[in-house]
Amino acid sequence: MTTTHTFHYRGYEIVAQRQWASCCASIYATRADLPLMSRSTLRTLAPGKEAAVAEAKHCIDEALADINDWLGN
Repeated sequence: MTTTHTFHYRGYEIVAQRQWASCCASIYATRADLPLMSRSTLRTLAPGKEAAVAEAKHCIDEALADINDWLGN
């Protein structure tokens, strides 16, 4: 049985779960105006839930910064 934890950050839902001996996080946009995240769940493998969620938040921050740069904001 897999335990998952759900977090919300800047309009995204982050779902952290145990995979093998590590944790990983999936990122889902909750609004149509947000960019979709293409990062594979398995690319966010981390030693613990906190590290996986921190990596997911970092990916979200980078994606939103890229969009703001592209828009000239």
